[in-house]
Amino acid sequence: MSAERANTSAQDPAETAVHAQPVPLQPIKTSWLESWRLMRQSYNSPLEHGQYLQQRYGNVVLQQLGRIKFVHMFGADANRLALLNPQQILSNKKSWDMIIGRIFPNGLMLRDGEDHRYHRRLMQAGFKSRAMQGYLTQMAPQVRQAIDAWPGAQHDNFLAFPAFKKMTLDLAATIFLGMALGKDASMMNRAFETAVAASMPRVPVPIPGNLLWRGIRARRTLCRFFLPQVAGKRAGNDQDLFALLCRAEDENGKGYTDQEIVDHIIFLMMAAHDTTTSTLTSMTYALAKNPEWQDKLREEVNNLDSRSSDHEQLSSMSQTEWVMKEALRLYPPLSTLPKYSNAEFEFEGHLIPAGAMVVTYPIHTHYMPAYWDQPTLFDPARFSPARAEQKRHGYSWVPFSGGAHMCIGLHFAEMQIKLVMREMLTHYSWQVAPGYTMPVQQSPISKPRDNLPIQLHRR
Repeated sequence: MSAERANTSAQDPAETAVHAQPVPLQPIKTSWLESWRLMRQSYNSPLEHGQYLQQRYGNVVLQQLGRIKFVHMFGADANRLALLNPQQILSNKKSWDMIIGRIFPNGLMLRDGEDHRYHRRLMQAGFKSRAMQGYLTQMAPQVRQAIDAWPGAQHDNFLAFPAFKKMTLDLAATIFLGMALGKDASMMNRAFETAVAASMPRVPVPIPGNLLWRGIRARRTLCRFFLPQVAGKRAGNDQDLFALLCRAEDENGKGYTDQEIVDHIIFLMMAAHDTTTSTLTSMTYALAKNPEWQDKLREEVNNLDSRSSDHEQLSSMSQTEWVMKEALRLYPPLSTLPKYSNAEFEFEGHLIPAGAMVVTYPIHTHYMPAYWDQPTLFDPARFSPARAEQKRHGYSWVPFSGGAHMCIGLHFAEMQIKLVMREMLTHYSWQVAPGYTMPVQQSPISKPRDNLPIQLHRR
């Protein structure tokens, strides 16, 4: 008994210790010129921007730009806090509404709390196992046909990015809309590209002819395309995602309104084909620069059991999955994840103010030596079961966001990427010109500034 009392007594100081009060965060002091440089850097190179701020000021940085407060938070613990979002201290809607709300209003990513849970629950109808199997059955021959239509023999200046963009838009039209776009494909591609570009305009006011003005017009074009089709999709029995969203109902028989369906399908079409295009492009570049990994993946594909189903074959492409994950680490489609603080909260001893834009940086975390061995190197084996560097911290690798806002289409994206890679590796080898380095535009969605020219050789 006396020993138990002694142990209890020894623990009391720790249990009753008074924690230091969090310190209110103070804005960094910079000249007007330095503030302008940092703002440009945040747009042009979020990785460089994040590394500069973290190295100079630490893991929590407050910038005051006019009336707007920006809080930059770095590290995997910052990702965890922002993505798990305890007590709804952070809002996705308030941040993304300010960024893309005029172009992609009311998409799933632009919703919070119970409203987000309700809309996501209805949307799950389009991503259940049976629906995914149907998508795979449709996609496999279409991917094969698209890859087979690429140049024969040798092509020394094949632009990979637009080729992937066309393919993924065509796939999204088939799987999500249940239609071949035909003559509408060019219009749709232009509209989506204009809308995405306008999501981060340098001039945030729509003036006739400027980027935001064109983006708003592009959205109207997309609405005019989709709205007239809702009634027919709702009344029919099609199994494409558009139709499933039109017929989705909750336990009380209530479904989406016509405008909600259009808002969701526009956002999903953008997210599906732009982020997948980004990932395929990054993988293609990485495999061109690292031909030994291209050979490894080709061997993996050549050893697939031809008697197996497409699903079984894709599941066995483990090394292809490592390469995909490594490409997403080095070139995440979304380099930053902004939220808006609903209330004050504490992080690492700092009191973060309410009413601030709170930004975490997946791309910065993906390059941190604290979590990754030689993080600037392309090393897909870091994702192998033997090494599993991503498990050193559950939030060090976050290309698909996380928590309640984890990407709803991540398994669909992985399925599509593996299908495309299987066909590419079977029919082609590729490389880039000696000394070439892909110039990357990191925001709003990662892509090559030069469309990624590759030297393509049919096998």
